[in-house]
Amino acid sequence: MADVQDPQLAALEARLRELGSVVVCYSGGVDSAFVLLVAHRVLGGRALGLTAVSPSLAPAEKEIAERVAKQIGARHELVETHEIDDPRYAANPDNRCFFCKTELYTVARAWADAHGFAGAALLNGTNVEDLGDYRPGLDAAKDAAIVSPLVDVGMTKADVRRHARALGLGVWDKPASACLSSRLPYGTAVTRDRLAQIGGLEAELKALGFRQLRVRWHDKIARIELDLVELARALEPGVREAIVEAGKRHGFAYVTLDLGGYRRGSHNELLAGNALRVVS
Repeated sequence: MADVQDPQLAALEARLRELGSVVVCYSGGVDSAFVLLVAHRVLGGRALGLTAVSPSLAPAEKEIAERVAKQIGARHELVETHEIDDPRYAANPDNRCFFCKTELYTVARAWADAHGFAGAALLNGTNVEDLGDYRPGLDAAKDAAIVSPLVDVGMTKADVRRHARALGLGVWDKPASACLSSRLPYGTAVTRDRLAQIGGLEAELKALGFRQLRVRWHDKIARIELDLVELARALEPGVREAIVEAGKRHGFAYVTLDLGGYRRGSHNELLAGNALRVVS
């Protein structure tokens, strides 16, 4: 177990203790799981993890969130969100995340008020490195008065992983996993069928043993991003064929590997509108 005298961890515990009662908007990723873990340690039953379930959440991610919350011992609830029914979200503008997070925080506040957490602080897992990327969801968090305790105490992603590992959190090294809608180029409509197509192929790639990946959707083209250390394996006999077959099973005519490898938010590289193809 980590040394509780670590000043950064002590500061986080103090911040959570100060809040008194919290609902963590919890995806099962390392950042929000770490916040939930520490909140549970400090506040016990006055801390709860709330996971939004919608077509943009891969089923495997929901299962991970449930399993990790159980390991932590924290109370965990699932709540449905309906951002895909909002035409502003479904149109997939470059500020799509604003509408998604607005829906999440609105639903979370209503749920908290109705289930014994009225007045509780709503928390997210934003860390200080997230502040440097294009993240419209941060504006939604500000509008909803969401507390970002990792930012409050200056934690980076590396800090989170270090503390999470020391505290025995099983997902301390889990790769980042944004919502499935982030795989669609801006301006390409978000639909349930497209999200299922992306999620299905990503699940098969993970079953093949690939760990850090994204399936970027470009109509009939699947542009697969893998961690650079995994690119060579994708071309091995048998593996390459399995990837192509999986892509075709999920409705892609062409299956490609992005030689640039995995990188967070690669669609942000095309905010000027130069996507391979935009499909309404």
